[in-house]
Amino acid sequence: MKTRIISGLVMAPLLVVLYLGGWWLWAAALLIAVMGLQEFYKGWDNIDVHPSATIGYIMTVLLFVTAVPLSIGEKGAVPQFYENMMVICIWLFLAVATGLIYGWKIDKRGPYDAIATVTGLVYIPFFTYHMILIDMTEYRLFIWIVVIAAFGSDIFAYFTGYFLGKHKMAPVLSPKKTIEGAVGGLIGSSLLAWVFGLIFMKNIALVCLVLGLVGGAAGMAGDLTASAFKRKMGIKDYGKLIPGHGGIMDRFDSVIFVAPVVYYAICAMTGILSV
Repeated sequence: MKTRIISGLVMAPLLVVLYLGGWWLWAAALLIAVMGLQEFYKGWDNIDVHPSATIGYIMTVLLFVTAVPLSIGEKGAVPQFYENMMVICIWLFLAVATGLIYGWKIDKRGPYDAIATVTGLVYIPFFTYHMILIDMTEYRLFIWIVVIAAFGSDIFAYFTGYFLGKHKMAPVLSPKKTIEGAVGGLIGSSLLAWVFGLIFMKNIALVCLVLGLVGGAAGMAGDLTASAFKRKMGIKDYGKLIPGHGGIMDRFDSVIFVAPVVYYAICAMTGILSV
């Protein structure tokens, strides 16, 4: 417990990055994407699956570089949906095609090598990239909802499960998680998001509450997804970068699941709501 709290405090400077946004957030998101991808790919070595780290790094940098002409740091009235979707669709095609082509050399590689390459690209850099997309909208304050939903649900689920947990939620993937903890996590994340909305976005505080609830559920899904991969890989943590937490993916697995949910919610709201 003490180690987890200390490690959480060490990560506090990341809140400054969220506040600054722009290029600071871009650099932090890129770093998380690259380091997370490296951990994810390395984990496959345990079961003799070897995705292409070279393809992974090149495609990750290519994705984030495309944010440059999309006005980083300039907050538009709309989230440039069509421009962003064009960039994303082209990148997704290239990422999937390149990853599958990697598997052509069947005398040295198996199909799982190609599949793991593609999965890592979509799962980590693509999901993380949505933090940048959120930052470029007029609703950039929603980037805080991503963190509140992800970490809020995790914290409240931990303590609720610790004191009240009786019924296992996913005993194979994560034996310590309970249904009571999950309920507590969702209630906690939604209330935190609602309070944030009341303070900073009064006109859409209820939207914040709903996003806190939906985002909290997405964060739990992200955590369980990461656990599923780890169980299959036969590893306990993705890395040892953060004492008490593991690697980048052990800490940000929920965040990268919540970011797309929040961004597409913004896209759905644009033109309907105003702050």
